[in-house]
Amino acid sequence: MTKSNRINLLTAIMITAFACSWTTIPSRVIADTEKAKENFNLGIKAKEADKIEDAILAYKVAIVEDPEFVDSYLNLGAIYFEKKDYEKALEMFKTATEKDKTNATAFANLGRVEYILLKYVEAETAFKSAISLDSANTDYYKELAKVYYQKRDYPKMVEAVTKCHKLGGGDYNTYFILAKGYQNQDKTQSAIEAFNKSIELKDSYKARSALGRIYLNQEENLEAAHQFKAALKDDPKGWRAAYNYAIAIQSHNPEDYNTNIKAWEDFIKRAKNIPKAKNQVAEAQRVLEDLKKAKEQAELQ
Repeated sequence: MTKSNRINLLTAIMITAFACSWTTIPSRVIADTEKAKENFNLGIKAKEADKIEDAILAYKVAIVEDPEFVDSYLNLGAIYFEKKDYEKALEMFKTATEKDKTNATAFANLGRVEYILLKYVEAETAFKSAISLDSANTDYYKELAKVYYQKRDYPKMVEAVTKCHKLGGGDYNTYFILAKGYQNQDKTQSAIEAFNKSIELKDSYKARSALGRIYLNQEENLEAAHQFKAALKDDPKGWRAAYNYAIAIQSHNPEDYNTNIKAWEDFIKRAKNIPKAKNQVAEAQRVLEDLKKAKEQAELQ
């Protein structure tokens, strides 16, 4: 956008809004939809050219020209969202839902902002509204499930994710939270299947570690060790997986001193400079000392 065009935009806002704050810009007596669309398109072009402030200005002018042109609120809200100016994004998307109660995108975007702002009750309502308007959109079920996950409403979370999957949506993360939902309802076998599906779609540290902990609790120590070892391939800095691997491998064969000593030494090497692992490192050092003494005694016999 040229300097002269930018001045024209500023002039348009000043003449119409009398230098009022953004939240108090009055509506025009007669909406000029064509001018609103012209400025809306200028906003799109400015955004594509990475001229963010020019885009913001153009969308504001578009709103002044026609306060009922909802797309301007949506695009302006999206810019504020990208800028992490969530309160302004909230204002834009909320206004859009008030202007057009049939706009699923407006309700979904409102839900996304409310989720980030930890307004889970409001986010749930927004995503439900979006789903009522567009029940085939799998992303809406996915995001509603995330809200339920934060609210620890695991039955509803499982229901939302299952619907997402039945409609052909979902990814490794939806299967991960599905597994967590089953796990929190003590449906262990279903949790294992969901974690494995998550790993099938994308091998991840968090899914491998979570699955490993299930096997460790079931005293299936060799399988647990396998999962924790795989987790460490995904994230070599994952000290918690290294800690659990050492526990699992020692529990599987307590008298395999060389393997167990190596596992605990590996954990200590990874975690010794991590403040959060201070207690586990101290414990590992005691276990390591006991293992070395036991090895010496075994070799003397």
